[in-house]
Amino acid sequence: MRGNLFRVRVFVSQPLPEPSTTEILAGHEVVVGRPGAWDEEAPLHLPGADALVPTPREKVTEALLALAPRLKVVANCAVGTDNVDLEACRRRGVVVTNTPGVLTDATADLAWLLLLAVTRRFREGDAAIRSGEWTGWKPLELLGTSLSGKTLGVYGMGRIGTAVARRAEAFGMRVLGVVEGDPPEAFERLLAESDVVTIHAPLTPQTHGRFGAAELSRMKPGAFLVNTARGPIVDEAALAAALASGHLGGAGLDVFEREPAVNPALLPLPNVVLLPHLGSATRETRLAMARTACEEAARVLRGEEPRNRVA
Repeated sequence: MRGNLFRVRVFVSQPLPEPSTTEILAGHEVVVGRPGAWDEEAPLHLPGADALVPTPREKVTEALLALAPRLKVVANCAVGTDNVDLEACRRRGVVVTNTPGVLTDATADLAWLLLLAVTRRFREGDAAIRSGEWTGWKPLELLGTSLSGKTLGVYGMGRIGTAVARRAEAFGMRVLGVVEGDPPEAFERLLAESDVVTIHAPLTPQTHGRFGAAELSRMKPGAFLVNTARGPIVDEAALAAALASGHLGGAGLDVFEREPAVNPALLPLPNVVLLPHLGSATRETRLAMARTACEEAARVLRGEEPRNRVA
């Protein structure tokens, strides 16, 4: 077994859409892990790995990097890299790459799915039909919120945030955008004036917990919150309280503070739409992500400079 481990060249943390590993990494010895088996398998396969292709689910820590003396590259199959200890990789001379661009439209589309679902009370309407208790059209039944003329606050105007804002034009919405480096007044204006706030910032020490109880209390009464970025940007307990009190009108979440766990206070709320981290989950996008990650790993193994270097 030990001899086999040290022949491993590329460790892919869990199965990816193909053809990616089978085509781009042909000629390399590739080991593909099992979903959910990272803690068990990483210590077995990292000692022999020259390249690692993880997904957002796997944490690449200093302790695990210490097990991988041959490692040259961590080709993260995601645009975010908060699952990778970037500083530890820099100290060890390990290149880190990501997959920007290829998931922009898919994630922007999903943000709008959540936005429309929560403002038009999709979850409640679907439940009414499935219950068998719906008796027909009623003038006052499940009245939602129109978007035309409303203000969309975009927290993080990178590729995805910009794509979300561009889609807002078709709905006749006014857009307020906040980017890193804006003065505090810009964030306060976003909270105070937005009818819907949608989050598209990376998870950093500065954005961790950015939407806590105090910030949520300063949002407009009846406003909606959508998060397709990273869960820890939002304090879920505070969000559940703001929703239960009626201060906020609803929320749509694709990511969670302690993923895959979801704060249980959110689950019974009828004005919350929850999805299992599906932002990039189209066949086309996930394949493009997998191929981009594998191409970056292959470039570094050939001694070339990667196209999407993060560290």
